[in-house]
Amino acid sequence: MLTETFSLPDPTPSYTGASHAQTNLDSAIERAGAQLLGLQNEEGYWVFELEADCTIPAEYILMMHYMDEIDPALQAKIANFLRSQQCVDGSYPLYTGGSGDISCTVKSYYAMKMAGDAIDAAHMVKAREWILHQGGAAKANVLTRCALAMFEQIPWRGVPFIPVEIMLLPKWFPFHPDKVSYWSRTVMVPLFILCTYKVKARNPHKIGIAELFVTPPDQERHYFSHVKTPLGKAILALDRMGRLLELLIPGFVRRKATAKARDWFMERLNGYDGLGAIFTAMVNAYEAMDCLGIPADNEQRRIAKAAIERLLVVKEDTAYCQPCVSPIWDTALVALTLQEADLRQRDLHTRQALKSALHWLAGKQLKDEPGDWRIQRPDLQGGGWAFQFGNSYYPDVDDTAVAAHALIQANDRQFAGNIERAGIWIAGMQSCNGGYGAFDADNTCHYLNHIPFADHGALIDPPTADVSGRCIMLLGKLVNQHPEYRAVIDNCVDYLRKEQETDGCWFGRWGANYIYGTWSVLTGFETAGIPKHDPCIRKAVIWLKSKQRADGGWGEDNYSYYDSRIRGQFHISTAFHTALALLALLSAGEADCPEVQSGVKYLLENQQADGFWNDESFNAPGFPKVFYLKYHGYDKFFPLWALGRYRNECLPEHLNPVLKNSLSKD
Repeated sequence: MLTETFSLPDPTPSYTGASHAQTNLDSAIERAGAQLLGLQNEEGYWVFELEADCTIPAEYILMMHYMDEIDPALQAKIANFLRSQQCVDGSYPLYTGGSGDISCTVKSYYAMKMAGDAIDAAHMVKAREWILHQGGAAKANVLTRCALAMFEQIPWRGVPFIPVEIMLLPKWFPFHPDKVSYWSRTVMVPLFILCTYKVKARNPHKIGIAELFVTPPDQERHYFSHVKTPLGKAILALDRMGRLLELLIPGFVRRKATAKARDWFMERLNGYDGLGAIFTAMVNAYEAMDCLGIPADNEQRRIAKAAIERLLVVKEDTAYCQPCVSPIWDTALVALTLQEADLRQRDLHTRQALKSALHWLAGKQLKDEPGDWRIQRPDLQGGGWAFQFGNSYYPDVDDTAVAAHALIQANDRQFAGNIERAGIWIAGMQSCNGGYGAFDADNTCHYLNHIPFADHGALIDPPTADVSGRCIMLLGKLVNQHPEYRAVIDNCVDYLRKEQETDGCWFGRWGANYIYGTWSVLTGFETAGIPKHDPCIRKAVIWLKSKQRADGGWGEDNYSYYDSRIRGQFHISTAFHTALALLALLSAGEADCPEVQSGVKYLLENQQADGFWNDESFNAPGFPKVFYLKYHGYDKFFPLWALGRYRNECLPEHLNPVLKNSLSKD
């Protein structure tokens, strides 16, 4: 039974490989596959650079000056990187081609000044003028103002009142660390300590940025002018009251709360992968350890620093810091790609690479380890995967779905236990509305996004369409063996039907944007057995086809997170979005349509000599409207995945004769 459920489709008997060896399609797949295989680590995994905006590298310089642990050579390389990313108007955007962002520009300016750039240098003048035109550094977001308060550039009243005593609040209280997302939780708990004790950066060169304020910081009265909602204003009133009453907090209560916060983040330090395995949480933890008097030669503190350093990407003249790393996500997606591309070829080198990758993945599955997800699901056995090399407290259902899917397609009984555990865990992590959040079930206290601290609007981890689509993609592979998953799938499908936009697409929370979301859902619908003629699918197909560009490709601007009227649109096509659109249409049964054929031609015509594709744009949000990412692997493996699937479905017997001729070398 296991073999039947997990088996891959048999290759078409008439296909020998030789009959199409001379096509551009075969050549493109072979070149891209060879390049991808060459990037595999000897341990079996793939990991590509994960780039964010200039906030993260700027914060790395700030951290060095906060701790007085300045590496001049590294600082110079990071400063070179920052200068290279500045826009013509002097600002720094959140993604390539985006508008300037006040917080990113303030931090970049401050970091370059710390690195020794003169304030009358042309790039500094342009950045400063842009910042002042936006209202000055007082308009920066909460996390930026927290950093400025630590460097004594603004008064502490310019940041929300977040006393460490929050750690002592009962779980039923409207604001509790358990109610926020994993990324917020890991950032906030050590930050409670830093803000409560009003820490002061060492700042050995006493670098300040008074020139970036329209109104002197001590006189500024509008640090929270962004708070508009009644709930937000009510919490601001409580904020002011809390500051007045802070002196009345007994010393033993503060000590108890501090110890609880310390124990919470120290327990989750996560070795050389760091707290939450994300940069901001790791830096806050490192600085909180210093605040608490943990000496520099303490092993945990030393490892915490090393964990941050491991995020650096250092090149000959430049360097930047990644927000985190993505080896499990990258490896699982590459495995799915190579499985598709090699379905008919049966290349020995590819098979060996896949075997190594899948064994590495299987070894990374989390089972009985403690995890914050257990707060909502205490009786559920473990079985998930994290995103990073190690992040045992925070597996996510998205990585779990793709990793387990790759193991299923290996058709190898040795992975049966891994797959079984993953299915149980995914089914058990479903939220009450039928959808899936990324890291927690039912993390849906939406009112928290209106508190002053949450000016990024991403304090929680509610269910989203893209993650939910991936979950039923996995469960659909297992439902024949586990009929009990049918109800889980049906509830998720109902959720996804409700989430579909009126024009037929789905929102993409973790990839840009509606093309990504639509691909995620249609892939899930296919595996879950939703008929191709289903109205939801037909509506999505019409939407996808309507967004194809004249060159045959697809593209989408990150600005669609701000203005949904431009969803599915961009001024250029990208290999990433074209691949997603093709995969979505193929999942919807549209293999023979002219739009798919045009999309394939676009990918073939835009493949580079090295076998890969090159997209300049950022392709995913960390937090929509606030933080964006560029997965450097997406333009390498997604196009190969799309071409591989197209070949498997359309060649040789179903290929349109006109396209067949156009793909042929002769």
